[in-house]
Amino acid sequence: MTTQAIPQPKTLIPMMIIGTLFFVFGFVTWLNGSLIPFLKIICDLNEFQALFVTLAFYIAYTVMALPSAIILKAIGYKTGMVLGLGIMAAGALIFIPAAQWQHYGVFLLALFTLGSGLTLLQTASNPYIVLIGPSESAAKRISIMGLINKGAGVIVPLVFTALILSGIQGYDEASLAALSELERESRIAELSQRLVLPYIYMAVVLVGLAVFVQFSALEDLNFEADDKQSNESPLAVLQFPHLILGALTLFCYVGVEVIAGDTIGLYGQQLGVDNFASLTSYTMVFMVIGYLFGVAFIPRFISQATALSITAVAGLAFTLGAVYSSAQSTALADILFSWAGVPAVPDTIVFVALLGLANALVWPTVWPLALKGLGKFTATGSALLIMGIAGGAILPLAYGHFAVDGNAQNAYLVNLPCYLIILFYGLKGHKIRANKK
Repeated sequence: MTTQAIPQPKTLIPMMIIGTLFFVFGFVTWLNGSLIPFLKIICDLNEFQALFVTLAFYIAYTVMALPSAIILKAIGYKTGMVLGLGIMAAGALIFIPAAQWQHYGVFLLALFTLGSGLTLLQTASNPYIVLIGPSESAAKRISIMGLINKGAGVIVPLVFTALILSGIQGYDEASLAALSELERESRIAELSQRLVLPYIYMAVVLVGLAVFVQFSALEDLNFEADDKQSNESPLAVLQFPHLILGALTLFCYVGVEVIAGDTIGLYGQQLGVDNFASLTSYTMVFMVIGYLFGVAFIPRFISQATALSITAVAGLAFTLGAVYSSAQSTALADILFSWAGVPAVPDTIVFVALLGLANALVWPTVWPLALKGLGKFTATGSALLIMGIAGGAILPLAYGHFAVDGNAQNAYLVNLPCYLIILFYGLKGHKIRANKK
């Protein structure tokens, strides 16, 4: 497959447009971390049921990946971005009847619709990162987009808390249980209504962004089909064990990334942390620090494989810290950030947030290791790796299963086998090649 690269003098405007889209990716994706404990209250869910939010959202990447590719081939990449934004706007609007009815199934439909639009938007946007400049600086552009994405993850829980969760005291299970059935229903309905206006704003912004992209100077991508590649069976990629192991590694990575970002608020709520809805920001800040580390040190000082192994070991250590550290002491927060005015949280919560630091470099290091040597199978291999995002749909449910009945701290043990698989891939898995006879 060959492409017609965008002329370099025209890279600034496309970079700004794609950067805006990556901010949208991060804003919509990491909103789930704040939404989960909110829906747990208004839909009267346990931890396992609440984490169907991640299932509905991330399963869209698996279900819609191939349809998105077909759509983009038919209508083009720029138009595909516009359509993706439109589908996301429709998903945002579905939140209105969901909030009116307080119906969890409708909320999940809204999240799946948002995820479907985001899948199309990402499938259309990602090729531009490589093509809007010279190939030798593509990694730097990818890192910049990652920082923008995770920067949105820092901001969105704070916005959600300010717009929706102000004055939420009195909505905990004990307070609601003390009310009569009529009073309880009235309080829950009032809380649910807080979602309506923000999601109307989101829909308006998404539609406005779609119009902007449609009439922007962003050039469409011109892909020329490679006949030799198009005749290859998709199953031919199974001859590359390092690719298969890479997809498994990404499955584990996305699962632990979502657990770290989307369950921390639920866990904080269980521990009685006041700012539980903004805790996803803590995880995202550490992810941003991890990205900055990668930009500064890879590959100048350490290789991609070494960085992957180091982060896997860090993930194992932080997971054990989350499980076995104190749920009352704030000593770790006092050392790391509370002196700067950031609200202190229990040590176990800090270790969950630190998982963001361990997770940051997995995605950018696994991709080049997994695609190495694929040649004409690179496109199919990339599609297989995208399927690994399904880990974000499935593994958080495993956490939710074990977190029911107050076992949320021990439930983080589900991360351990995931980080062991990531460590194996960094040390050996990426080197495994099929024997050629």
